[in-house]
Amino acid sequence: THSNLHKEHNESFHFSPGKRERVQEKMREDDRPAWDSKLQYVLAQVGFSVGLGNVWRFPYLCHQNGGGAFMLLYVLLLLIIGVPLFFMELAAGQSIRQGSIGVWKHISPRLAGIGYSSCMVCFFVALYYNVIIAWSLFYMGNSFQYPLPWEQCPVDMISNQTVKECASSSPTSYFWFRKALDISDSIDQSGEFNPIMTGCLLAAWALVCLAMIKGIKSSAKVMYFSSVFPYAVLICFLIRGVMLDGAVEGIKYMFYPKVTTRVWRQAATQVFFALGLGYGSVIAYSSYNPVHNNCHRDAIMVSGINFMTSVLASLVVFVVLGFRAKNIALVTLQDYREWYSHYGNLLGSNITDCDLEREMSKVGFTYMYVLQCIFSIQMCLTIIMKPFLGVEGTGLAFIAFTEAMALFPASPFWSTLFFLMLLNLGLSTMFGTMQGILTPLMDNFRVLGRHKTMLTVCSCILGFFIGLLFTQRSGNYFVTMFDDYSATLPLIIVVVFETFSVAWIYGADRFLDDVEVMLHWRPPVIYCYLWKYVCLLGMVGLLAASLLRMVFKRPTYTAWNHTMGSETSLEYPGWALVMLSMLIIVASLPVPIGYLLSFLRGGRSLPVEEGEIEPPRERYSKCNSAEPEPNNHHSPLDEDRNRPRSTFLPLGAEHYRLLPQQEEGEEEEDTGL
Repeated sequence: THSNLHKEHNESFHFSPGKRERVQEKMREDDRPAWDSKLQYVLAQVGFSVGLGNVWRFPYLCHQNGGGAFMLLYVLLLLIIGVPLFFMELAAGQSIRQGSIGVWKHISPRLAGIGYSSCMVCFFVALYYNVIIAWSLFYMGNSFQYPLPWEQCPVDMISNQTVKECASSSPTSYFWFRKALDISDSIDQSGEFNPIMTGCLLAAWALVCLAMIKGIKSSAKVMYFSSVFPYAVLICFLIRGVMLDGAVEGIKYMFYPKVTTRVWRQAATQVFFALGLGYGSVIAYSSYNPVHNNCHRDAIMVSGINFMTSVLASLVVFVVLGFRAKNIALVTLQDYREWYSHYGNLLGSNITDCDLEREMSKVGFTYMYVLQCIFSIQMCLTIIMKPFLGVEGTGLAFIAFTEAMALFPASPFWSTLFFLMLLNLGLSTMFGTMQGILTPLMDNFRVLGRHKTMLTVCSCILGFFIGLLFTQRSGNYFVTMFDDYSATLPLIIVVVFETFSVAWIYGADRFLDDVEVMLHWRPPVIYCYLWKYVCLLGMVGLLAASLLRMVFKRPTYTAWNHTMGSETSLEYPGWALVMLSMLIIVASLPVPIGYLLSFLRGGRSLPVEEGEIEPPRERYSKCNSAEPEPNNHHSPLDEDRNRPRSTFLPLGAEHYRLLPQQEEGEEEEDTGL
């Protein structure tokens, strides 16, 4: 109990310094917040890992890289790279019960920079991710009207004609680029702030702040809705979508075979980002678990749920977009012949006119000609459907999908459901991202840990003011820049160092020893080889491929040309290249800086700043199942054997008991973990 601990703390001044440190550390562990139930924890991990990328990135990659072949490769990489790395982060956070900074500093003071890099990446991601939530709020607010405002092009009041920019594009594209973003023609043209989007961004940060004001105690309760509601919406859309004309064509197009050399890199990248590796959020969430929780089972379960969600979202996206494409480009034989009369000269010789009456009058008519006609019509349909199905990101969510929902009966209802789903997907991921910032800072700096509410509020206020960068007319281009460059390379670098530190610096076998003490059973030894070779080489290869791609291909972005009413690809100007380079450097720099500072101090522990908590690194020897004797003295030989070995588990972790979170006077409940 707390009273006994405080009594022991008061008496600890009569003990040795080592005994006093262990008592103080035990008090800090007992004061750490914890999940109320296993369900809360699982929903939090699933909510963080299942994000917007599952809805608008995975379907696009699946189609672009061969459909079923991509999924098989994705599952393979998920099993040999994704699950082992996810399990490694879960086990590290759960055993040490610290955020990302404390975990890697606990292993070695020279690795403290890994945690700081994770915090920097989380901060950059949180800045632009909340802008996407603001966009979802804007569209959800505009869904409560009939007809939907993006169903038709507006009319110019002066000329009494359709607005030229809308006529050159589409109603949904016009509403997105002009009404929602009021976008400029390039990143050089900043323009003024968008007042409506600024208000939506303020509302988004207010939602995040209110949900996280009391840490996991408040955010976990929100997870009951924000993590479950998207699945209900996806199932509703799937049931409604399969009853629409064009659903089958959409699913076929999703699995249309295609050969590409980029499939390995894109599949590995998607596995990496889908599980949220390197952010520190997985470590932060698992640090609130009791130490004997089965994190191995959690790793497999969350990874499986993540993959099945991606498949479900892909089916929904292509069913709905197939319906949209079929309505826009429905082809009959007569329509095809009319289309061929205009564009036949631009096609290859294998695409024919399909004049069956004329061909049947010939003596040599065969059914092979009929099959060729059918092939020609299918090719025509594929060509016309391609621009409507091969979209991703914001183009999928805010243009293609909104246009499809405008064709639904009761379109405002479906539109509201869809953007409410995006809002909840974004919020659950945002909670995890913010936890990846706040938990390490509160664990590592005692002053911040004593003022958790103030830290949360100040972080959200700072995020809002910096996020104003994304609410100006060129803000969408900065969102693209941050999305492409602020997280990709730094996160891969972080995970490479994480894997190397556990597999080679600390030792994969020793890590499994600690996991065995924690779980009371030993995970398969194959994890040692996966961490030491497969995962490490895979992440290094992904890092090399990303670097080569940046070196040999000048960074570009997609801009909106309002005069043409279409998107064009532009190269970043010089100042923008410097800015994106600084994003990568600032996020990656803490790793070498932390190592150099520790190296210059001769490998000693980094000095503890005022208010900073130095994580414990007591030694332990692996115990058998029997209870140790009260005053168990080791022989000098045992001391020598254990001296160079630092423990991954804090002393007493084997006997950790989760304390109830109820207020005083309430009955204690079993957490169910």
